[in-house]
Amino acid sequence: MSETTSLTGRLFDLTGKVAVITGSSRGIGKAIAEHMAAHGAKVVISSRKAGPCEDVAAAINARSPGHAIAVPANISSKADLQALMDETRKAFGKIDILVCNAASNPYYGSQLEISDEAFTKILANNIIASNWMIGMVAPEMRARKDGAIIIISSIAGIQGTTVIGGYAISKAADMQLARNLAHELGPDNIRINCIAPGLVKTDFARALWENPDGEQEEAFATPLRRLGEPDDIAGAAVYLASRAGAWTTGQTFIVDGGTTC
Repeated sequence: MSETTSLTGRLFDLTGKVAVITGSSRGIGKAIAEHMAAHGAKVVISSRKAGPCEDVAAAINARSPGHAIAVPANISSKADLQALMDETRKAFGKIDILVCNAASNPYYGSQLEISDEAFTKILANNIIASNWMIGMVAPEMRARKDGAIIIISSIAGIQGTTVIGGYAISKAADMQLARNLAHELGPDNIRINCIAPGLVKTDFARALWENPDGEQEEAFATPLRRLGEPDDIAGAAVYLASRAGAWTTGQTFIVDGGTTC
């Protein structure tokens, strides 16, 4: 290995780090977990259902033995999220990286017609749950003077929309949460940033792209002429979690194929 390759490898090396990634049984969260494990991290796969989490963890362990565990948790339950952190520490001893990826969007339609129940669920799961989790990991990161927190936001948070208004509001709040906590946690060398993907081909966003005409139209509106794939987001997450992102905090990284440019 050349000296240049070695230096580059160290910048993105996550060996010895432990990452908790919510919503990681599929889509963007799964891709982030796979790539963090490939860069040396121990990863905790978490979503509501145990089976899919265990399948992803098993696939990672087949490539990198001992690098993944599955801990199911519902982000709407503070007790579940505390158990997620506790089980992670029991298995791996610490938490270095937190990726708040899981989110809810139970409503598609006019902002004026969203029910109180749906709006409250979106705000609780997409904002309050992230604040809970950050509060659960911040004390040990502060004690260690090191930590990386990543919130998966969306370009919906910087654009107007007629169909996913509640979700867009929550994603804008993610960005402000990161800015606020960058000031609070920065003196203890804890970095917190958002990634704002454009339209990525996941089950979560299926309503926006699943018909061929819709996908073609959305792709044509993107300078790169394609929709995103989960792996397109994973690289930004590895950067923000690694030494490469050591002087980056309070930022929102837009990864959208050029849609918002």
